[in-house]
Amino acid sequence: MLKLQEIFKQRLFLALKEINYNQNSYSISYEIENPKGEDTLIVLHGWGSNKELMKQAFSPYSTFKTVYIDLPGFGKSSTSTALTTLDYAHIIGAFLDSINVKKDIVMGHSFGGKIATLLEPKLLVLLSSAGILEKKSLKVKAKIWIYKLLRRFGGEKIREFFVSKDAKGIDPLMYETFKKVVDENFEDIFKNYPKKTLIFWGKEDTATPLKSGKKLHQLIKNSQFFELEGDHYFFLNSGKFIIEKIKEQYEKL
Repeated sequence: MLKLQEIFKQRLFLALKEINYNQNSYSISYEIENPKGEDTLIVLHGWGSNKELMKQAFSPYSTFKTVYIDLPGFGKSSTSTALTTLDYAHIIGAFLDSINVKKDIVMGHSFGGKIATLLEPKLLVLLSSAGILEKKSLKVKAKIWIYKLLRRFGGEKIREFFVSKDAKGIDPLMYETFKKVVDENFEDIFKNYPKKTLIFWGKEDTATPLKSGKKLHQLIKNSQFFELEGDHYFFLNSGKFIIEKIKEQYEKL
């Protein structure tokens, strides 16, 4: 039993870290698996998610020193102000510096993909990344127009009837963050991104459609694109394949 406990201690490290940014304090919850590993994989979840979901997909397969992070305002990490994606990147960058972790490989899902890109790792891994803005349908445009009209009479009480699934049920502070990040256009950032990038996408993804992934692949010149079975959370069934591709490409850098 003691030997098993020692193996467990070598494999897993859990902690909270206080980070100061723009005169505000953020408590970052994180876990490190394989802490003695030579090369580091940093894993960032998407909007409304947390590190536990990402662990489900990749913990059984990753042999890297793997850092799972709850982004500020999600999971067990705190936030005290509304943030942009650039703010998130600065906070996570400061956090990684504070625990002396190298940005060898950074993998981000959806919203986390934008943050991962701004961190500029040696190898960037994007899972159905946000950042490509698709034209709004007539139905969505009409919904926005009706909301703006009714808001004059019903105030913010009617918000829950009109907001997207990602914004439902969240507190006012995180809703302000959502409004800041949801319409950020990252096309120029992707177009000018110079480093090796692996892009994985779910064929049945409706949150960030497959055509967005193909466009992202065209924008990032030094990239490879993989279409996989599944929806926006396709990676939950593709963790082994994704880790194998990461290992394969990282060894070539």
